Amino acid sequence: MIAPVIAVTSGEPAGIGPELCLKLAGWRGAGRPVVLGDRQLLRQRADLLGEAVVLRDYSPALPVADGTLDILHVPLRVPSFAGELTAGNADYVLALLDRALAGCRNGEFAAMATAPVHKGIINQAGVAFTGHTEYLAENTGTPLVVMMLAGDTPHGPLRVALATTHLPLSQVPAAITAELLEQTLRILHADLRSKYGIGEPRILVAGLNPHAGEGGYLGMEEIEIITPVLEKLRGEGMLLSGPHPADTMFTPPVLAGGDAVLAMFHDQGLTALKYATFGHGINVTLGLPIIRTSVDHGTALELAGSGRADPGSLFAAVAEAARMAERKAV
Repeated sequence: MIAPVIAVTSGEPAGIGPELCLKLAGWRGAGRPVVLGDRQLLRQRADLLGEAVVLRDYSPALPVADGTLDILHVPLRVPSFAGELTAGNADYVLALLDRALAGCRNGEFAAMATAPVHKGIINQAGVAFTGHTEYLAENTGTPLVVMMLAGDTPHGPLRVALATTHLPLSQVPAAITAELLEQTLRILHADLRSKYGIGEPRILVAGLNPHAGEGGYLGMEEIEIITPVLEKLRGEGMLLSGPHPADTMFTPPVLAGGDAVLAMFHDQGLTALKYATFGHGINVTLGLPIIRTSVDHGTALELAGSGRADPGSLFAAVAEAARMAERKAV
């Protein structure tokens, strides 16, 4: 079987993304990564770190070679230096995503994995940008996608999907609607089957309020919104439990009863996930017409150019993207 080609966007040029991508040289894991980025930027970062990496223009006819990084050149808009943000390269960062997305849609790439971007500097450049997840949804015409982070723990794999993503906490209760929860659970259920090969996914669903509302004394969302949706979908055969109090849902005995968790908001789910898997976890966008994974961390400007950035999450994202692509191809 031919190894699936994974487009790896190198992300914010001033951050750790370019140097993490250099670590993919001579990759021998699942799939074949091709790094999208500025050739001179990658060369400068390799020289800064003393990395003896051969940069080679990607061609599917060329075999993987030790110490060699396959690249697809996308030019910087202005010069970039490690740790120094500039709004002048915001368009470059988005061009990386656009190129990877186009390649995934036309079959050039089997999947994409993304290094971190800096949301603030993209917005400073005048582009309304809330994250990879939302950008890819908009540019594929996908009405709803689901952000899920995943990683291995001593107790087994942990997968945490989110009903809402990058929203101020004050806006979350109004965003938790029956329609949103039903659509989110349908996407999560379908992709656990198709992308993870889990025949009958078991999904643990968190409550919104402390103690899952404590019978209505601490909030009515569990009674009026969450529970009716769960009952409806259980009637269709989905294996759903909850709503669970979020403070105990992430304990090993509860997690043992599920293949994935649906949290109601960003920090409710990702605080536990990142505590358990940080540095080796990944982000997966469910519901897209393409396969997309990402690192579970940010640009780490303070580490850029130091050589101390850990590539574990990027390695895991590339490997998982390849495994999903292989399942899809079967």
